[in-house]
Amino acid sequence: MCGITGIVRNNLRQPVEEALLERMTGKLRHRGPDDSGLWCADGVGFGHQRLSIIDIDGGHQPMATADGLLWITYNGEIYNYIELKADLQENGHNFRTQCDTEVLLQMYAAYGQECLGQLNGMFAFAIWDTHEKRLFAARDRLGIKPLYYYWDGELFAFASEPKALLAHPRITPEINRESLEDYLNLQYCLGDKTLFKGIKRLLPGHCLNLQDGRLQVQQYWDLSFTGEGDSGDLTEQLQDLMRDSVRLRLRSDVPVGAHLSGGLDSSAVSSLAADLLGGPLQVFTCGFKDADRYDETRYARLVGDHIGAVYHEYFPTAQDLAETFERLIYWLDEPVAGAAVFPQYFLSKLASENVKVVLGGQGGDEIFCGYARYLVAYLESSLQRAIYGSAPMAGEGRLEDIAPNLDYLGGYEPMMQHFFADGLFTDPADRYFRLLLSTRRSQELDDILLPELKPDGYVTRDAFREAFMAPQTDDLIDRMTYMDTKDHLQSLLHLEDRTSMAVSLESRLPLLDHRLVERVFAVPAARRFAAGKPKFLMRQAIADWVPAPVMQRSDKMGFPVPIFEWFHGELRPYVEEILLGSRTRQRGIFNAAAVERCLRSEKPFGRTVWGLMSLELWFRNFFD
Repeated sequence: MCGITGIVRNNLRQPVEEALLERMTGKLRHRGPDDSGLWCADGVGFGHQRLSIIDIDGGHQPMATADGLLWITYNGEIYNYIELKADLQENGHNFRTQCDTEVLLQMYAAYGQECLGQLNGMFAFAIWDTHEKRLFAARDRLGIKPLYYYWDGELFAFASEPKALLAHPRITPEINRESLEDYLNLQYCLGDKTLFKGIKRLLPGHCLNLQDGRLQVQQYWDLSFTGEGDSGDLTEQLQDLMRDSVRLRLRSDVPVGAHLSGGLDSSAVSSLAADLLGGPLQVFTCGFKDADRYDETRYARLVGDHIGAVYHEYFPTAQDLAETFERLIYWLDEPVAGAAVFPQYFLSKLASENVKVVLGGQGGDEIFCGYARYLVAYLESSLQRAIYGSAPMAGEGRLEDIAPNLDYLGGYEPMMQHFFADGLFTDPADRYFRLLLSTRRSQELDDILLPELKPDGYVTRDAFREAFMAPQTDDLIDRMTYMDTKDHLQSLLHLEDRTSMAVSLESRLPLLDHRLVERVFAVPAARRFAAGKPKFLMRQAIADWVPAPVMQRSDKMGFPVPIFEWFHGELRPYVEEILLGSRTRQRGIFNAAAVERCLRSEKPFGRTVWGLMSLELWFRNFFD
């Protein structure tokens, strides 16, 4: 894994300052402390920080083809590089290294942009064609690896993290008010926006070309709901894909371990990895000793014992949070994804002390319909079918199927209250937006943010609706999973990338192998969420790999953190200093009275206070 930077001037006769490029690249040293490199020529410069995983000695970057016509800086892993290399060699290509970087470079030399369709991996890279004077950059299909860019018509700059772009004197931190509204509503930004005005994300499954001062961004891959994949032995097909995905992601010249939360996703991945390795797998988990209902380590230990793993665990404390919170926001660049960043960071830190690569279960909830909110949608479909005789959305649910899940749904009454606040069978986009609101009430949001910070003519709800209605499907479950995969998942992958890279750890996600994702989404929603059971297809596929108590549990909470107890207990003075102290009041972003009301009214698992604290610490990191 690596950190990449680059500069392309519109006037190619104006050279790139090597010292400037070095300063930008140095901001990413945590992503790759093993090696670094710079290349500058003709108004173009590439920088690279390397975390050496494959071909430790031979993968120095930036890298050029033998003829010097193409240069690359690349972050990621091409898992099928061995197979691609063999095909290239059969067609006369020669190689100087054993690394996947050279394979990617030669794939582009052979196939151009079309090479993207043959890559199985996580990646963000840029290639400069010295003959055509053209920059080509791309990001993997699901957006596992990040790529940010700035373009003002004269200067194009890109980097793995915004902090590297901000090292350029021309790029100064300025808040994007539209993104701010997105963040306060959802705790992530919609589309290609970031919280930094002028800095954009290259979206997952997209690539760009820059030539002669013209920037073109295009999509090369998207989720597709064909409904044509319900054929053959689906369970066996999914098992084969999962196994092969893990097999490919075990390719490494350094030790590999696994994150293990005790949920279905990480348990399945760890079980497969242990089986394929044929020896002890090191696994890592986090819990909370002072709050039992947030501690799931007993399930992780159970799985660890089941697969004969070498088990490691860590129990972060409230004091750990107070000491690391501000630095965590620096690593994140943007305050996204909620409190899960806290245990995820310590989990990554624990893993990095023992291995250099970890496998994880990220993506399983989005791909296999694992969230409780999908069950709420299925409940509505069941009621609709019972009342009207048909239910075109959400898999045509039936009341007899939903009945066994009523006790489970009873724990999600607040969620249902928001989902059905305007009644049954109303506009699904508006209801799903309301369900995901971090502040829960629009008036609360309006009160918190001072009027001068609100964007002109932009409404997050409208942007959300446009994204929600984008896929070519009428099924509610399809639309929900599409939205979650294309937007919500990006915030989780952002967290996954930054917390692992902060400690120079490579994180690999087998459940986001595009072959597996495409196979699952080709199955009709009615089959993916059959009988009102979350992760129905996954449960069928992994039943023989995961211990029965884990398969049967209904109390999985994700990555919960006892922030409510801490913020209303021993960390209360810390919270008030951040949100109500003189430094925050002088900044003039929040209505102090509204913030005080939020502090008093915040309920367990609420996200508003965490979101506001994260935002203030973001200002302290990047604006003060």
